[in-house]
Amino acid sequence: MNDKATATRAPESPTWDLSDLYTSPKDPALEADLDRAQSQADALKDVYFGRIADLDGAGLAETIAKYEEILEGAFKVASYAQLLHAARSDDAEVAQFHQMTSERVNDITGVMLFFTLELNRIEDAALAEKYKASEALERYRPWIEGERLMRPHMLSDELEQLLHEKSVTGRPAWARLFDETMTDLRFSFQGSEVTVADVLNRMTDSDPGVREAAGVALSAGLKSRMRVFALVLNTIAKDKEIEDKKRGFVRPMSSRNIANRVEDEVVDALAGAVTGNYARLAHRYYAFKADWFGVEKLHWWDRNAPIPTTEERRFSWDEARETVLNAYAGFTPDMATTAKRFFDGSWIDAEARPGKNSGAFAHPVVPSAHPYVLMNFYGKPRDVMTLAHELGHGVHQVLAAEQGPLLSDTPLTLAETASVFGEMLTFRAILDGEPDAAKRRVLLAGKVEDMLNAVVRQIAFHTFETQVHDARRKGELTSEAISDIWMATQSESLGPHIQLDDSYRTLWSYIPHFVHTPFYVYAYAFGDCLVNALYGLYQDGHPRFQEKYLEMLSAGGTLRHRELLAPFGLDAADPAFWTRGLDVISGFIDELEADAGK
Repeated sequence: MNDKATATRAPESPTWDLSDLYTSPKDPALEADLDRAQSQADALKDVYFGRIADLDGAGLAETIAKYEEILEGAFKVASYAQLLHAARSDDAEVAQFHQMTSERVNDITGVMLFFTLELNRIEDAALAEKYKASEALERYRPWIEGERLMRPHMLSDELEQLLHEKSVTGRPAWARLFDETMTDLRFSFQGSEVTVADVLNRMTDSDPGVREAAGVALSAGLKSRMRVFALVLNTIAKDKEIEDKKRGFVRPMSSRNIANRVEDEVVDALAGAVTGNYARLAHRYYAFKADWFGVEKLHWWDRNAPIPTTEERRFSWDEARETVLNAYAGFTPDMATTAKRFFDGSWIDAEARPGKNSGAFAHPVVPSAHPYVLMNFYGKPRDVMTLAHELGHGVHQVLAAEQGPLLSDTPLTLAETASVFGEMLTFRAILDGEPDAAKRRVLLAGKVEDMLNAVVRQIAFHTFETQVHDARRKGELTSEAISDIWMATQSESLGPHIQLDDSYRTLWSYIPHFVHTPFYVYAYAFGDCLVNALYGLYQDGHPRFQEKYLEMLSAGGTLRHRELLAPFGLDAADPAFWTRGLDVISGFIDELEADAGK
């Protein structure tokens, strides 16, 4: 199993080269890194078990540095296995390697679990004294305080250890089942058997017959595995409920909010603002689009259809690369220079092929290495936006890497800031460079749809997820019951001009975030509204904006959202903050309607 992908590389669909990590799963360096991390973890426990509270400030800082070093070594191997599996999920040997690696890394981190448990039991006053005595420890304060947010929800050491050890057979195992089921699934489309990535791509085709055939194929294919998908979602929701009850979480999203370093009330304010604007945003736009198509209602498979009578621009890979890099350079050359490293270093896998993850992501790996980007490139404008989005993540991860393994990780809410900002820069560059008024209108409509997908659709997903988890507490849900919740929440968000028939009932089942990262989805809306507010400041000439923006990205996980936004005069706890972000979307729709003479 050699993962170096240079032999069959096509110029329009580059594949990544993972040899900066390891040459193959059998690379001796990989086993050596795991052995070293295991040995170091064992030594850490032998020396420090039961002694963490007794360490002075300098001693605690030194121990955290050792802990950090062990995690970096183990996570480098884990990241390699995750990347390899995402690119080749249909390979049984790769899947086995991924699982074995997960178990080895889980064993290593399990040995060190005592460290964070003991750290969290230190009294606040005692820890404050340690901070005063050591600048080295003060540097780790953001990570320590982040870990200690879970103090009220900690269980006994024995239970924490058990939960940790069983984690490889818990939610991650069900996520693996979901991934491999989705990867193996084929959809009958116009006489061919295609992957989920292919059928989703056909749903943005300019031919309405192709879109309908793709929608029908997607629905039927998902329906054939509905019992499996319902079982996966039921099990994940129940597993979460059990742990939430033990930890004292009343609401299913609260544990995610702690991980995201964001308060429940802030997320509630965001969700409330978006749902309160469904009519002003999604309902109004889809009424406009239906009229553009000359129909009363759009079929659900036409929701993201290209605007009729206008030929959609196609991008080669080289054009996509230059479009994004030039947009980044227009903001600041430093941002483009960092993004260019992803192309020069073969850090991107963009080839659409069977067995590959159908989504897109930027994986930070570990600070001593570098991130990797995965996407599926078909040459459509939305693919260029996806490239801009994931490179935004990548630039963020490169800049934050200087903070080290424990402090570079950014909460999901803020992690989406750089990605959405990269999209906005790229969209503006394409729009400003298009002289044709009709094509500009199409570009603007596409941007509105992307923003509705990121804000309205994701908050509707959040509502669906909340209702499913709440309902699951009363007993297992049938696939029909889950689909009923899906239809109700989607109908509310999309409005009366999108026709949702029974074929739409299955579509909840392909959304990976419900499985991999419960309650992730609101982060997209958070990031989009945040970027709208930031971009408005940038356009208004906010002083030292580029400098402040790069400083914000470089901070990684050292600051929370209030501290990061303070230099820009923004506050996510203020309801007006979210309204400002939503007003940008509404303004784009106003512009479209004015241009059409409505």
